[in-house]
Amino acid sequence: MKAISLLSAATLAFAGLALAPRADAQVIKIDGSSTVFPITEAVAEEFQIQKRGKIRVTVGISGTGGGFKKFCRGETDIQDASRPILAAEMEACRTAGIKYYELPIAYDALTVVVHPQNDWITQLTIPELKKIWEPASQGKVTRWNQINPKWPNETLALFGPGSDSGTFDYFTEAVVGKAKSSRGDYTGSEDDNVLVQGVASNKNALGYFGYAYYQPNASRLKAVPIVGKSGKATGPSLDNVVNGSYEPLSRPIFIYVNAKSAAKPEVKEFIDYFNKNADKLVREVKYVPLPAKAYSYNLDTIGRMRLGTKFDGENKVGLTIEQLMKLEAKL
Repeated sequence: MKAISLLSAATLAFAGLALAPRADAQVIKIDGSSTVFPITEAVAEEFQIQKRGKIRVTVGISGTGGGFKKFCRGETDIQDASRPILAAEMEACRTAGIKYYELPIAYDALTVVVHPQNDWITQLTIPELKKIWEPASQGKVTRWNQINPKWPNETLALFGPGSDSGTFDYFTEAVVGKAKSSRGDYTGSEDDNVLVQGVASNKNALGYFGYAYYQPNASRLKAVPIVGKSGKATGPSLDNVVNGSYEPLSRPIFIYVNAKSAAKPEVKEFIDYFNKNADKLVREVKYVPLPAKAYSYNLDTIGRMRLGTKFDGENKVGLTIEQLMKLEAKL
């Protein structure tokens, strides 16, 4: 999926050579989560138009885990992350002398999808999802009627993010109860487009990925409402993320900024542009923007040099941005 709005694409076409980087252009390197990629790419494209070739921003997709390996080696300036930095990654950064800022930049609705011709699934509970995805189900729960006897005796085809994905980490913690705890006999990929294609081409498939990859493919997929703690089945939508009813699969997503990089004028300028324009650009790529005070808080975080993470090396499922802003950061 080309994660940029039609408006932005038209702007790029009109800008033409204004985007061509100069030979002496300064370079900002970003890598990491495929889920966060549409946002950072959209910001990078608009920012480069504004800078008229003076600054070039590269955005890669290595998955959250793969991206943190590069980030903690000092190979990138900014890390896209669909979950917080883990304890092992904190230690890798500490060993390499990499200090960083943790900036939440949007909400995402992690979306469970099936094929449109699937006429037996109207909702799923967390226990049903756990039965599908927990390690004990590997090689054993392989047909739909093993989850619910009312469902057809058809082979269950599963698609999901690879183990380097922050989406994988968050989903397994929210559903199975432990990050990275998952059956392994499914089709995994760090490229969400592969997962979209897999579910869209198989009537008996089920998969999960970020809402921004579901929304433009809604005609090819069916999003499954999830029964949360309230006992009500709620579908993924921008409104349901904001009002808190889509749980436990709503989550904040992040960028991490290398502290030394943040001191460079071009990176500081990019981060300022990111946070001051996030509301508009996050909406353009179909994510949910944070409250305005959260983006102001991000800029204050760098201004006051509040280094580190607020997550102690693990996910905190269900944590709100308001709660997050009140926590102390730790390296």
